[in-house]
This record gives sequence, C-alpha cells and structure tokens, in this order.
Amino acid sequence: MPPKTHKRRWILCFFAAFLPGLHLQRIGSSTVPVLDSEAQFYRPVLQQRETVPTAGSYTLRDLAGRPCIKAVMGAEYIVIENKTNWYFNLDPSRVELRGECNKEEALLSLMLPNNSASLDFTFKKDKDYFYVTKLAARLFPLPVCKGCPSKTFSGFLSNKTLFRTANDQSFRCTSESLLQVSPELRIKLVPLRMQAFGVPNGLFGKEDECWADFNRRAVPIIVGSVAVGLILSFVLSFLIIRDRQRPGYERL
Repeated sequence: MPPKTHKRRWILCFFAAFLPGLHLQRIGSSTVPVLDSEAQFYRPVLQQRETVPTAGSYTLRDLAGRPCIKAVMGAEYIVIENKTNWYFNLDPSRVELRGECNKEEALLSLMLPNNSASLDFTFKKDKDYFYVTKLAARLFPLPVCKGCPSKTFSGFLSNKTLFRTANDQSFRCTSESLLQVSPELRIKLVPLRMQAFGVPNGLFGKEDECWADFNRRAVPIIVGSVAVGLILSFVLSFLIIRDRQRPGYERL
C-alpha cells in the first residue's frame, strides 16, 4: 500500500471516529466518507394539529455552581402561515441550555440542535421583584409543503414586565400563557413555573399564583356564593309572604 494512501486512510478513520453521523463507505477500490442524512441537519417539523407540550425542567447555574435560574415549562411555537396555524412543541430532550447570571440581569436560553429553534428569557431584578423584561423566539422549520421555500420565523417582546414575582419566590401558572412575538409567530407556555436570581438548594420558593389561575379558582366560588345567596333570599321572601297571608283571629 503506498504511503500516501495509508496516511489518507488514517485521516478518514480519525474524522469518522470524532464526527457524529460520519462513517466510511467502500466504493470500488476507494474508501470515502459518507454523512448520514438524519445526522446532517436537524430541522423542526410543523404539525397541523395542536398537542399539549411536554414540560421540561431547566436549571442554570452561575460561575460558582449555584442555581440562579430554575424553570419548569412546556413551550409551543404557533406559526401563522397563509392564514393557517401550524404547531411545534419544544422537545426538552433536545434542548441545549445556555445563559448567564448577573446581579440585576440574567439570561436563560433554550436552544435546539443546529440553531434550528431558540427561546430566550431575559430577567431583570428590581428592589423587591424580578420579572421577564424580554422574550425572544426563533424557529427554522422544514417547509410545510413540497416545493415551498424554507423560512425563518422570529420575533420578540421587549421592555415588558412579564411574570412579575417577589424575590425568593417562584412564579407559577398552570393556565396557558399566550404571547404574540410577531405577526407570524406566537409562543404558548403551559404549564409554567420559574424563579430567578437565586434558587436556594435548587428548590422553588413560595409560589406566586398567576391571575388566570386565581380567577379560574375564585370565579366558581364567587358564582356558587351568589347562587346560594339568591336561593336563601328567595326562601326567606317566601316564608315572610306566607306568614303575612296567614288568616288571623276574629273578635266575638
């Protein structure tokens, strides 16, 4: 075997060992590298039917190794294309976690392989509260039809006060949080629980319930109380009227 051929084969073996999806294939008398089609490039696939997203648990640590942001959420991208809604649920098993923690500002980034999707939360801390001041989303899915062009959907909300919660407490919402980040892209978070700027022992603090959950819990109680009040008023009115209509004694 010529020295150059032997050296080239060693180089190919090296790349095949360290590059995912790359393997060697013999074609005739030559050995060539081949890249698996599935490993070549990950792209999200949009669905026509909406399903409940799987909730993932994400913990970001500071440089000292202490948990500074913890979030449990299910995330769904809703794409509006040609007046039709398309859906994609973020898969927690594929998410790569990135971000940074500073004293008054922090960033939590959820990213999919090949930068095909991302969801960024920018947290800000005031004196007594923390909240999400910016939400940015990006999705680069496969085309929805054969021959359709590839398209990136992205958008953001900035200078907001989302999920405002007292320090050392956690924001919690089991109801849907639907956020319009652009005319073509909405983000649905359900369920959602998060805490920033310190998560002692990696455990959530006392929960601060969102208004949607409070209303969902309180409205039936209020309606039930009003109904009971109306029934009691009706019964009392009936008894009073019946008592007044009862005949009295006549004098002899």
